[in-house]
Order: sequence, then C-alpha cells, then structure tokens
Amino acid sequence: MDTQVPPAPLVSSQALRLTLFFFLMTALFMATLDNQIVATALPTIVGEFGEMERFSWIGSAYLLATCAVMPLFGKLGDLFGRKYVMLAAVAIFTLGSVACGLAVSMNTLIGARVLQGLGGGGIMVSIFSITADLFEPRERARYQSYSSLVLMASGAIGPVLGGTMSDLFGWRSIFLVNIPIGVVVLAGLFVFLPYRRPTRLPKIDYAGALLLAGAIACTVLLGDSAELFGSLLSPGSLAVVVAGLICAMLWVFVEKRAPEPIVPLTLFRNPTFNLLLVISLASGAIGIGTVNYYALFLQTTTGLSPSVGGLLFITLTGGIVCGSLIAGRLISLTGRYKPFSIISAGLMALALALCSQIQPGTPIFVICAIMALHGIGGGFGQQVPIIGVQNLAARGDVGAATGAITLARMGGASVAISIYGAIIAAGLTRHAAEIPGVADIEKLTPLAISALPEATRHLVAESYTAAFQPLFLTAVGIALIALVAAISLKSVRLPQKPVL
Repeated sequence: MDTQVPPAPLVSSQALRLTLFFFLMTALFMATLDNQIVATALPTIVGEFGEMERFSWIGSAYLLATCAVMPLFGKLGDLFGRKYVMLAAVAIFTLGSVACGLAVSMNTLIGARVLQGLGGGGIMVSIFSITADLFEPRERARYQSYSSLVLMASGAIGPVLGGTMSDLFGWRSIFLVNIPIGVVVLAGLFVFLPYRRPTRLPKIDYAGALLLAGAIACTVLLGDSAELFGSLLSPGSLAVVVAGLICAMLWVFVEKRAPEPIVPLTLFRNPTFNLLLVISLASGAIGIGTVNYYALFLQTTTGLSPSVGGLLFITLTGGIVCGSLIAGRLISLTGRYKPFSIISAGLMALALALCSQIQPGTPIFVICAIMALHGIGGGFGQQVPIIGVQNLAARGDVGAATGAITLARMGGASVAISIYGAIIAAGLTRHAAEIPGVADIEKLTPLAISALPEATRHLVAESYTAAFQPLFLTAVGIALIALVAAISLKSVRLPQKPVL
C-alpha cells in the first residue's frame, strides 16, 4: 500500500510545536540566506584575494558538500534520532561560518565553504524530517508550505543585506553574522526538541556513504567540467564520468548487502518513489535552474538595470509563496497531492513556453505576469515530492527517503544550470559573431550594454533572445516530463489523524 498509519507526533502541545517550527525555520533562513548573501560580496572577496579563476568555487564548493551529505544526514537521523543529528548540522554550519570569516586566502575560504556546506546539507534534510515527526501528514503539508516564505525572505533580503554589510563592515561580516543565529538555534533546539530514541540498533553504512558521496561529487563536478578542464569531452571530464559511474555501480553492490543502507534500495521498487524522484529532479531543473538565468535574460534582452531586474523577481517569489501556501492548505484539507503536482508541471510548462516568445520590446507587465505564472506553478508542486515520499516510506526510513528526494532536487538544479549555460554559450557563438563594435558579447555588463549605440543594443538584445529561446524550450521539455510523471502517480489520500 502507498499509505501507512503514521506514529503519534513528537510533541502533543501545539504551542511547543510552533516554537520548535520557529527554530527550524530560523535554521532554514540561516542556511539559505548564506548562499544569497555571498553572491553580492564575491567581487569584493576576489578583489582582496585575487585568483579570479577560482571565483565560481566559492559557490560550487558549498553546493558540492551540501549535495554529498544529504542522504547521509537523513540516514543518521533515522539511526540515531533527529535531535542530535540536527544539532550537529547546525554546529558544523556555525563553525564553517567562523572559518569563512577568518579565511586568509582563497583556498582557505573554499575549504571553509565545504565545511559550511556539510552543515547546510544536514540542516536542509533534518528540517523536513523533524517536521514529519512534529505534524501528522495533512497538517504537515500546510506547515511545509511555510518554508516558501522563508525562502522568499532569504532571496529578497540576501543580496541587499550582503552588499550593505560588505560595504559597512567588510565581507567577513556576512559569514560572522551566522554565529549568533546559530547559537540561538542550537540553544532553542537543545532545550525544546524532545529526543525520540530509534527502535533499531545503529549500524552505519560507511562504504555506502562514501561511494554515494563520490558519485554525487562527480555529478556536481561534471557540471563544472567544461570550466575546469576546458571541454566536456576532455580527458579530465571523461575521467570524472568514469569515476562517477564506478562509484554508482559499487554503491548499488554495497547497498544490496548492507544491513542499514544509506538509501534503502527497496524504495526504488516502489513506482511512486521513482516518479517522485523524477518530479523532484525536474523541479530542481526548472524551479532553481532557470531562475539562475532570469536576471541575465532580463538585463540583456530588455535593457533593465540590475536593481530594476531584481525588483521583477518579487513577482516570481511572490508567485511561489502564493502557490505554495494555497496548495499546502488544500492538500491539508483534501489529503490529495497528485492534482497539485499535475497543475504545477502544466503551469510551469506554459510559463516557460511563453518565456520563449519574449522579444526585445515586450511590455514589462507581460514579463511580470509570465514570471508570476512560473512562480505559482512552482509553488503548487514545491512540497509534493517530500510529502509523497514521507507518506510511503517506512517510519525508520523517513530521513533516508527525505534525503534522497531533496538531493534529487539539488542535483537536478546543478546539472540543469550547467546544461543551460552550455546552451546560452553555443547560442551566443552562433548569433553574436558579427555585431559591429562588440568584440566579446559575453563580457558586456548591463552598464556597458546601456552605453552602446541604440542599433548595437538592439542587435545584442536579439542575440541574447535567440540564445535563450532553446534554453526555455529545453526547460519546457523537462516540465512535460514532470507532467507525465505527475499524471502517472497513484491517487493517494493522506491519513488525517495519527493513531495514538
């Protein structure tokens, strides 16, 4: 069966649940704000340390570590209990923040970002797993939708806060500000979060954890291999592919024999789990991957300044919040999540198809409407994969299943960002070779574009429009795959009340 009788919530007091949820959302805000707040300070950091060639690794190192440990932290929560695993994740993230703030070179900063990412991955997985312990399935849908508010707040505040703090107190302050937040979260969870002792003897699958981390690391590295090794077909890139395949095959071999596998292979025998993995991969590719390129698209094709282009993101994030809150409440009322996954994929496919038709001169209100539609579509299906896997997984595997589905979303985003970048680069090579007065279109900043003659600006905008069109059409294809997977889901009704 796809449904099971859930255990009683971790705590019975609604006031205590809300208190704990507040601390969880504070930890989520801290972890997600960090990536946003760093973005605006990167030029300042590079100005101090130099080594421009390692610029991208400040972000990639965090993403690599985050993805690599998500399944491990999920499984550790199943084996040892969520409380101390969550506390360990917050402590690691806080220590990583201290190390970032004290970095003396680009290498030490990248290493500190890895440490931060190890904690950040644990925070992300543990939050959703603890939420599953605090609330029964239908109520859980409503509370998990509130995470979109936190994500919107960090996305809106992060870039502004990062630039302001960097100017006023130096770039190190953007990392050190996490210390008091981390201490508050640690104290709150230590005092208020009960410890639920697992019912089975812990047996850590060290080999499985290392092999899975290796396979994930190779996947993330492959996304940056063109930059690292010069080409996707270079010997270095091919070596990464071979290493990843070997790790993946050995991981399957080990997991079949492990008494407590990091990700139980029995989950993959459930068609619903596999469909939710596909939906989560597509959600990351569309919901995170395409958003990374919206700013470039708006600034190069419509001539908007970075600040005005940033304001347009309010329509996107606002749509995500509205869609997530509406879907969360309706899932809570009806107990059905399949319809919202279908609506989500359909709306995102429509929005991305409309994006492919945006041309220079398209009215701003039309672009805002399309971005809002994209956001609403993404919000409608945001919590479906997590709700679905937490409902079908056995109680002892909730953390592992949550880690796998969260990893799928992040992995989909990482691979898609690389694919989209290659599409844009190839498109610009084809369409921008003969623009008079422009030696290298990829080096044009928004300010430099605004200083070009009007006729040249129009040619630049047309070149970027032509380069972005196949990107949006590729994203439409991914959304349609998600739509097929959503339609194929079984119609499951979530349990309404736990049996005490």
